[in-house]
Amino acid sequence: MEPEVRLGEETVVPDLAGWRKERFPRTGETNWISVSPDWVCEVLSPSTFRVDKIKKIPLYGRHGVGHLWLVDPIAKTLEVFRLESGRWVVAGAYADDNSVRAEPFDEIEINLKDIWLETVT
Repeated sequence: MEPEVRLGEETVVPDLAGWRKERFPRTGETNWISVSPDWVCEVLSPSTFRVDKIKKIPLYGRHGVGHLWLVDPIAKTLEVFRLESGRWVVAGAYADDNSVRAEPFDEIEINLKDIWLETVT
C-alpha cells in the first residue's frame, strides 16, 4: 500500500517513500504521515505521468525531500535526482539491464533487469 504523506496543505501518495529511521514518526494519530520523506519513487505511467511530473515533483522539492527516483517501466529507465539548494539535480540516469548504485542507496547494487516485466510474444 502506498503511503499518504501530508506536505503542507497537500496530501500526496508517492508510489514508494522512505525515511531515515530517526526521522520516521513513531506514533500517528492520523492515517497520513506528516514528515517529509527522505526519498520518494514515482513509477510513471500514461495515466499518472502529468500529475507526477507537474504537481508532485515541485511539491517534493518545496518540502525538502532529498532524493527522487522516476521509474518508467515502458521505456525501462530509472532517473535519479538529488535536491540541492531547492533545485533538482540529476544524480544518474540508467536504462535497460544496467546494474546501478543509485543515491541514496549507493551501498546496494540494483539490477534493473530484475524490475522490468518481461513481455510475452
